[in-house]
Amino acid sequence: MNTFMICYDVCEPKRLRRMYKTMKGFGSALQYSIFRCSLSPKNYQIMLMRIEEVIDKAEDSVMIINLGPREGFWEERLTFLGERKDMVEEQYAYIF
Repeated sequence: MNTFMICYDVCEPKRLRRMYKTMKGFGSALQYSIFRCSLSPKNYQIMLMRIEEVIDKAEDSVMIINLGPREGFWEERLTFLGERKDMVEEQYAYIF
């Protein structure tokens, strides 16, 4: 299981809301359009499919950064300026 940081820029408000709701099912919001997700390879592929169902590839962009193993030291590689959001490790159940 790896940890990913997903950052997105979605232009249309309705798609933006759908994207936020989609990402809430996979991880925790660090900022409005930035999520941290700990995912198995299977759930990573499911997340990619869900994102592609939401975005318009001609207008929107999504950046996915693989931070490595969930048990790794990925938190040490992050630097925050200003208010740091709690990064509580959460467990998610996926029902499809």
